[in-house]
Amino acid sequence: MFRLTPNRVLATVGAAALAAGGLLASMGGSAQASTTTALSSNWYAAAPYLMPLDNNPPNPTDVMAATGLKAFQLAFILAPNGGGCTPTWGGTAAVSSDTSVAATIASIRAAGGDVSVSIGGYGGTKLGQTCSTPAATAAAYQQVIDKYGLHAMDFDLEEPEYENTAAVANEIGAAQILQQNNPGLYISVTTPGTTSGTGWFGQQMLNQAKTDGFTPNNFSIMPFDGGFNGAASQISALQQFNTMLMNTFGWSSATAYAHEGISMMNGRSDSGEYFYQSDFQTVLNFAESNHMARYTFWSINRDRQCTPADNNGQTSGICSSVPQNSWDFTKYDVQFAGATPPTGTPSASASASASASASASPSASASSSPTSGGGTCTAAAWSSTTAYNGGAVVSYNGHQWTAKWWTEADTPGGAAGVWTDNGPC
Repeated sequence: MFRLTPNRVLATVGAAALAAGGLLASMGGSAQASTTTALSSNWYAAAPYLMPLDNNPPNPTDVMAATGLKAFQLAFILAPNGGGCTPTWGGTAAVSSDTSVAATIASIRAAGGDVSVSIGGYGGTKLGQTCSTPAATAAAYQQVIDKYGLHAMDFDLEEPEYENTAAVANEIGAAQILQQNNPGLYISVTTPGTTSGTGWFGQQMLNQAKTDGFTPNNFSIMPFDGGFNGAASQISALQQFNTMLMNTFGWSSATAYAHEGISMMNGRSDSGEYFYQSDFQTVLNFAESNHMARYTFWSINRDRQCTPADNNGQTSGICSSVPQNSWDFTKYDVQFAGATPPTGTPSASASASASASASASPSASASSSPTSGGGTCTAAAWSSTTAYNGGAVVSYNGHQWTAKWWTEADTPGGAAGVWTDNGPC
C-alpha cells in the first residue's frame, strides 16, 4: 500500500550517492566490489524503507549517524515500463547500468551498514507480471543480487500483481529459488493488512507459499490504509494475522509470531489515518513481547516534520504531517534491532509544534512532556516504560489521568482507552 508519489523527482539522487561517486569510480564502476559481510538478521528485520531516487531522499549516512541505524530497505525494483523481464528501479532506471543506487549502497557500507532491496510496491508493473515463469522471475532478481552483492531481499506483493494468481505464483516461486541458490539470503514477504489480518488475496499468497513448501524469514502485513488509526487497531490486526498463519501452516502461536512482521506508515497515511510516535512505541512493545520477526515502516523519506507540521491536513511523500524531530520514527527500528539510539535535544521549533498540536492529538508523541493545564500537575509524569496497575494516577499533557486496569506504554488519551481523564491539573 505504498502509494505516496507526490513530490517525486525521478532524476534526484541523494547526497550520499553523489558523495560516493568517487568511491565507485575508483572501483572501475563495479558495484559488486562494494559487497560487505552480512549484518545480523535483526538489522534486516528492522530496516526501514528508503526510496533512493525519489521523494527527496535524505543522505543515509546522516541518518545512520543520527540514529545508530545500520540497514536500509531500498525501494522498488520493477519491470521496465515498456515491458520485459529485466529489473529496473521504478520502471525507468535499468539495474544493469545503474551507478546512482550503487553509489548510495557503497556509502552505506563504507559507514558500516548494509541494505536490503525491495521488489514490487503499490505502483508500476512487477516482474512477476511480465516474466513467464518462477525461474525466469528468479533469474531477473538474481541480477539484482549479483549487481549489489545483496544479503537480503523483500518481496512487497501488492496491487495489481497481488490480485494476479500467476504473478504471485511467479514471485513466491522466485523467492524460493533465490533462497535455495543464495544460502543465508534474508527474505521477507510483505503484503497489505486488513482489520482481519490480511484479505482474500493475502490468504491466497500464504496458500501459494504453503503449496510450494516455502518459508521466508517472515510474512509481514501493512496495517494502514485499511480502516486503521493508532496502535490498538494495528495490534488487533497482528493478532488476527497470527491466527491466519497458525491455521495456514499448522504453527503454534509462538511459531507464527516468530515468522510474523509488521510494516507501518509513520504519521499521516494516504487515507488520513494517523500514527504517532507513541503508537510506534506501543506496537514495538507488542512486537518485542511476542518475539515477532520484523518491525519496519514506510518511510525514511517521510521521517521529517512538514512545514507546517500538519502539512495543512495533507499526506506527503517527503514528511510525516505530524509533529516530530527528524528520524524520530527510525529510532524505533533501531530499538527493535537491539541497539540504543543516540539521544538528541528536540529543536525549539519542533517542541513548539508538538505542544501546539497536543490538545488536538493527545497521543502525538511518546516523549511529550506534561504541560500546564490551568494548574500545577502534582502526580508523577506518565512514562511509556513504566507498568501501571489499575488506579495509578499520572499527569500527561496538563491533565491528570487514572489507569482503569494494568497498562504499559498505552498513552493517556490514546486509542486503547486505558486511562480516565480527570481533567486539567
